[in-house]
Amino acid sequence: MRRQLAAFLVGAALVATTGAVVAHHSFAMFDQQNPIEVVGTVKEFRYTSPHVYIYLEIKAQDGTSDIWNLEGGSPSLLVRDGWTSSSIKPGDELRMTIDPLRSGAPGGAWQATRIKFKDGRPIVAPK
Repeated sequence: MRRQLAAFLVGAALVATTGAVVAHHSFAMFDQQNPIEVVGTVKEFRYTSPHVYIYLEIKAQDGTSDIWNLEGGSPSLLVRDGWTSSSIKPGDELRMTIDPLRSGAPGGAWQATRIKFKDGRPIVAPK
């Protein structure tokens, strides 16, 4: 009886915590079906765990600008592709294909394979 109760409690604990883990990795807030291309100037590059962020100033046709909060993968994934904390610096001009926020707010998600400098150079030299 004690073993069954212990097994039940362990199972219940796993089920209870699994939702939080899965929710953290949800990308439901991003419109992955309708990617857009953005061009802008890096204001800040945060190479931090659990996700890397690029704050990109994007100018509209009317001359106004917004800072877009763009969420990338983890540093441990990016380092496998040759990225470092100095791969991008403030002032760099980037061309990115992103999955925009569904809310319409200035932000989105990016992947290392869909980002380059504005002039077409890759962020990291190909292997």
